[in-house]
Amino acid sequence: MVIRAARTLFRKKVPTVGLGLRFSGRRLLLASGDVIMLNSALVLYLVAQARFNAGGDSSFWRQLPWFLVLTCLWFGASLFSDVYDLNRAARVVESVAFTGATAVFVSGSYLLIPYVTPTLPDRRLFIFLLPLLVTLAIVTWRILYATLFSPPTFQRQALIIGAGQSGQMLAQMVANINHHDNGIVYTILGFIDDDLNKQQQMISGIPILGTRHDLLKLAQKLRPDEIIVAITHSHLIHPKLFQAVLDCRELGIPITTMTHLYESLTGRVPVAYAGNDLQVILSIDRPAINRLYFAFRRGCEWLIALLGCLFLLILMPFIWLGNRLTNPGDLFYWQERVGEGGKVFQVVKFRSMVMGAEQDTGVVWARENDERITPVGRLLRKARIDEMPQFWNVLKGEMSLIGPRPERPFIITTLEKEIPFYRVRHDVRPGITGWAQVCYRYGASVDDALIKLEYDLYYIKHQSWYLDLVILVKTVRVMLGLQGQ
Repeated sequence: MVIRAARTLFRKKVPTVGLGLRFSGRRLLLASGDVIMLNSALVLYLVAQARFNAGGDSSFWRQLPWFLVLTCLWFGASLFSDVYDLNRAARVVESVAFTGATAVFVSGSYLLIPYVTPTLPDRRLFIFLLPLLVTLAIVTWRILYATLFSPPTFQRQALIIGAGQSGQMLAQMVANINHHDNGIVYTILGFIDDDLNKQQQMISGIPILGTRHDLLKLAQKLRPDEIIVAITHSHLIHPKLFQAVLDCRELGIPITTMTHLYESLTGRVPVAYAGNDLQVILSIDRPAINRLYFAFRRGCEWLIALLGCLFLLILMPFIWLGNRLTNPGDLFYWQERVGEGGKVFQVVKFRSMVMGAEQDTGVVWARENDERITPVGRLLRKARIDEMPQFWNVLKGEMSLIGPRPERPFIITTLEKEIPFYRVRHDVRPGITGWAQVCYRYGASVDDALIKLEYDLYYIKHQSWYLDLVILVKTVRVMLGLQGQ
């Protein structure tokens, strides 16, 4: 049932995250071009004012921070504007619009920073020169990239071992990636499968090229960039197939698994295809430095939550007044949720629904355009302000800033019967925001819960400073763009 749901979801073209873990060369090329063009524009700006010194004396090293600050500003702003979305970068008009706006913002902000940037020019006309040069340089590079370095330039050819459900899901996923990237990123040359009834057939538009006995010869003939093992229960691989895979590896052909590729391309853990392999679901080996990460993160969370609670004191009178005028009732809403280790706690939110919303219906999922949501509550939800009282839960140690969203006991009891590994999400503290919240829409069904679980498990498995930063930036973008539900 879970596998069927997963296949159905991919047929609906569930958006991929585009983390760039697999196609990192494309992001590296984009970033390198941005840095070169950005700093070249700064050099031209300084030359125009006769203030650039490229010699080896001390004056050049005093100018070096000017370039570093501009570069750091660019990458900081790019996190919010998402200019390294590969799908967007391949579309000229959209890429130019987003990167151009980011370039104007960065260069304008740069001129306002004292001490570590060049002093403002004497002539007012020169104030507009840097934003103009930076924008022209970045936009020119982005047009060049979208025109000459389209996805086929980075195209990878692959053989898939296994034409069963796992292999077919992989083919659907690759087709989805290719569609969203506006070009062919992966070319599947064919399947290798030992089922004699499948030979010479087409599955998902991809041919069955042979059995395990043909793998080495096909690899030598086709020279794929990658061989992907798409067998859910890897311990059942035939010894001769295993040896053929090793022989291909000796030819210098990279070998990967469907589950690893799935994670790299989607930012999700493939729950339906994990089998009994704990390494697919869990992070088995955590480095010792992670202890420092968790300790420092907890300290930062406590400080942010304390500041958040103080900010709530300012918001509360306005929200109370809005509720009083549109839908009188309680300011806060308390609800049982399941936290770390399956412990039940009371989560607090600003009330966004009418009083007694579940009195007649019982426990149900909230849905899009839910008529139970109050006028003020709709605004609170769109800006995610309704969740902010949970800073109090963070102070109490019941929640974190980032983690899987805590779910209600009744819904968990239902979902853990339908979805394998669902309770693994209770290995960590739940969060006010999370990877699933910034990557997927509001969940209102078992199918949605499966997708969000895959995102949650990915976060639990790959927790890091970088992933936390990405989630926080995406959350701020959702709040400012009123994209919540």
